[in-house]
Amino acid sequence: METTGYIALTRQTGLLKELQVVANNIANISTTGFRREGVVFAEEVRALNAEGGGIAMTSARVRFTDADTGSTTQTGGMFDFAIDGPGFFMVETPAGERLTRAGSFSTNAEGDLVSMTGYRVLHSGGSPIFIPPDAGKVGVAQDGTISIGGRPIAQIGIFEVENPQMLLREDGVLFRFEAEANPAENSRVMQGFLEGSNVNAVTEIARLIEVQRAYELGQNLLDSEDERIRSSIRTLGRIV
Repeated sequence: METTGYIALTRQTGLLKELQVVANNIANISTTGFRREGVVFAEEVRALNAEGGGIAMTSARVRFTDADTGSTTQTGGMFDFAIDGPGFFMVETPAGERLTRAGSFSTNAEGDLVSMTGYRVLHSGGSPIFIPPDAGKVGVAQDGTISIGGRPIAQIGIFEVENPQMLLREDGVLFRFEAEANPAENSRVMQGFLEGSNVNAVTEIARLIEVQRAYELGQNLLDSEDERIRSSIRTLGRIV
């Protein structure tokens, strides 16, 4: 394959990655606490053996998460929580502690407060939160304090990291953090509300069409280049 083909192929690879990311964003328009993802394109310039020569190829190895907050919807659910501010809930998974904005919780058979996927929600001290089976009405203050009959029993942990772009996405609404997660100071809990996805349907669908067209143009270039090489080989064959 000649240089033109390699350049087009790197571009196609990057566009395919972006196409997958945009399609995933659209699929999660209605997912609670989902944050849209994007792809960062970069140009890699390499020198050629010819004097003054060079080649530029596309690289799309980095993804980023949009930190904008999704809209909140009032549900009235006793264990539905949204966060007003940059903080995250923390849950306990088999792979370790993870952060999430998805606050649709419930209690399991043991009485632990758990996420939609069954992971235990952690309080400010890092331990699971136990809700007595006969608790009745549970109230949650803006600082995350859980009260039953006016008596505080635990506090939902709200955490944040210094640089949100360092969070590594896992499983849609879960984020792995390698830096230390500290208690959030400028966030408050809203009981009876859920934060929706921050994906803008119109913007994402428009971007999907744009990427598809760019990919088709790249494929046409590869097809034309292939036909040019085949034609050259046929011409040389007749001459020889």
